[in-house]
Amino acid sequence: MLLSPKTWTLIDCNYRLVLEQLSYRPSVIVYTIVLRAYGQVGKIKLTEQTFLEMLEAGCEPDEVACGTMLCTYARWGRHKAMQSFYSVVQERGITLSTAVYNFMLSSLQKKSLHEKVIDLWGQMVDKGVAPDRFTYTVVIHSLVKGGLCKEAFKAFDEMKKLEFVPEEATYSLLISSHTKDGKWQDALNLYEDMRSRGIVPSNYTCASLLTLYYKNEDYSQALSLFTEMERNKIAVDEVIYGLLIRIYGKLGLYEDAQRTFEEIDQLGLLSDEKTYLAMAQVYLNSGNAKRALDIIEMMKSRDIWFSRFAYIVSLQCYVMSENLDAAEVTFQALAKTGLPDSGSCNDMLRLYIKLSLTGRAKKFIVQLREDQVAFDEELYRTVVRIYCKEGMLEDIGQLTKEMVTNDSYKDNKFIQTFFKAICGEPLRHQKVKGNVASNQLDSTALGYLLRLYLECKDFNNLEEILKLLLETAGSMSVLTQLISNFLKEGDLSNVKALNDQVVRLGCSVDDATIASIIGIYGKEQKLKQAQDVFTAVADSPTCGKLIYNSMIDAYIKCGKPEAAYSLYKEAFKKGHDLGAIAISKVVYSLTTSGKHQEAKEMIHLSFQDNLELDTVAYNTFIKAMLEAGKLNFATSIYEHMLSKGVSPSIQTYNTLISVYGRGRKLDKAVETFNLAHSSGMTLDEKAYMNLICYYGKAGNALFLVCEGKLAILISNLYQWNFNFS
Repeated sequence: MLLSPKTWTLIDCNYRLVLEQLSYRPSVIVYTIVLRAYGQVGKIKLTEQTFLEMLEAGCEPDEVACGTMLCTYARWGRHKAMQSFYSVVQERGITLSTAVYNFMLSSLQKKSLHEKVIDLWGQMVDKGVAPDRFTYTVVIHSLVKGGLCKEAFKAFDEMKKLEFVPEEATYSLLISSHTKDGKWQDALNLYEDMRSRGIVPSNYTCASLLTLYYKNEDYSQALSLFTEMERNKIAVDEVIYGLLIRIYGKLGLYEDAQRTFEEIDQLGLLSDEKTYLAMAQVYLNSGNAKRALDIIEMMKSRDIWFSRFAYIVSLQCYVMSENLDAAEVTFQALAKTGLPDSGSCNDMLRLYIKLSLTGRAKKFIVQLREDQVAFDEELYRTVVRIYCKEGMLEDIGQLTKEMVTNDSYKDNKFIQTFFKAICGEPLRHQKVKGNVASNQLDSTALGYLLRLYLECKDFNNLEEILKLLLETAGSMSVLTQLISNFLKEGDLSNVKALNDQVVRLGCSVDDATIASIIGIYGKEQKLKQAQDVFTAVADSPTCGKLIYNSMIDAYIKCGKPEAAYSLYKEAFKKGHDLGAIAISKVVYSLTTSGKHQEAKEMIHLSFQDNLELDTVAYNTFIKAMLEAGKLNFATSIYEHMLSKGVSPSIQTYNTLISVYGRGRKLDKAVETFNLAHSSGMTLDEKAYMNLICYYGKAGNALFLVCEGKLAILISNLYQWNFNFS
């Protein structure tokens, strides 16, 4: 019990009065009482003087008196004096009580003197002094803080064996330790042990577990824990809310993340930049750079300190929104905090590539090299990609040699593939000698090397790399991607060079890529090149619908409808169903070229073989026969369409009105017009004008007027704002 100033003054007066009595015999008990009184109020000098008086009076201090002195030093943080006095006590062979050791241990721990706590704990154990629950609590804390986690868990196990129930803070500390070390299951086991003892977790413990669940991507458990917190009325702080925002973001629950963020703001808990940045990253992950930037601006308006990480997230926002000027300014600000991280450098390069600013990208790389920025694999990949595209063989070799000096990349297939290809003898020779195998090579890296040698016009190395690539898994997808990139860039020379090499080796890329190559040649009116690509694969059993359709389209674009028709028949004989769109294109092309008989034959062919046609195809057929003057066949196409259950469109009715009008079957034209109207379709200007024009040509406009139909037609035409002039 702490003494009041009045009490210890009274003790002091009585003590002085006793000393003046001649009959008084000094007693260690009295001195101990006085020592305790002085010690509790911090009268250190008086305590020391009293202890000396006790010694001079011939009283031998016992463990209580010595313990009182040690507790006094511990209470007031006089650790140097405490340790000196403790050494003397040890020399005298005095065994201290558990309570005294607890006092000293606690005092040392409060000043974060964890090494001294651990040392004193060791001496306590050596002396055979039995620890209690408080002792273990203090010691475990210092062992963890001192990095001696193994010893901490050993002490924890001892504590439980002695049937001491650990405090929540002890569990929390050990759970946090396991979480940081990635020992997730051990952390969960500790949590279950704690809950089995009826201990309610603190928000700090919950934060550790939420972090664990987040890193382990066990989001359902995280949300379950949050629900449990609410049920147990555990206070939720900003750290936990921040974790919850991240979890919602990972689950794609962006509205829940936003609602949580707004709730934090309303509760007045929003103060940590990490929470702002968590919300910004959620928006970035959802592809909403604008909302992410709004969060960044909110931080600025509230004078939230910008850390290095804040600049990194800001840069990601500007890169996603393709704001080059803001991205460059932010990168410069980031560079002022220290060397930029490889991820941010990669973001800038990706932006330059996306904006086709290759020159700036190359200058940026030069600056990174001068600043000696540490490259990770992703940055290396991006830089090498640019170097390969620009044919910068020497630069790739220099960078690769630097990368392989890092032991962490000695087993990296991508980097090692470049090193073996560029910095050693030819890969084919290495393979013959058994120094390299195809499964040791990275297919993506080989794809990059193909581009490099294409740009350098080094066809010998190109062929060697291509042979090796074709032996690796996933080679076709790499070739397809490379050719697709060339097509996007409009680089047909490299498309041809690479495809020729592939064909020469007896291989072929997938149908979609070949179809794309043919399509580009057709668009460029390069029919000969398109035919060469098609011919190379035409006899292959894998040559399918995509390739035939693309070649037919190329013929049509190059003004060769008969060749398109011929190829269609060839594909049909081989059993390929090229679909309604291909038929429509060929029929339309033949019609516009005046090849009406061929168009009619093709329509007959599609009917004979019961090909599945859509409304667009039937409309094309009817219009083709209208233009060919084969009106009866045009109407039979319409009837065939209905018999197959294909629904007519407004275009079908418009064309059919023209068919009947040109054949002077005006009643049929009117019937078709009424049928379209009664079917609920919104008739356009063309439907009305077709009917009026054909009646006019037939000299029956007066009939329309007499029937009262012309007025209706004109009234409806006004609704279309038709210009009668």
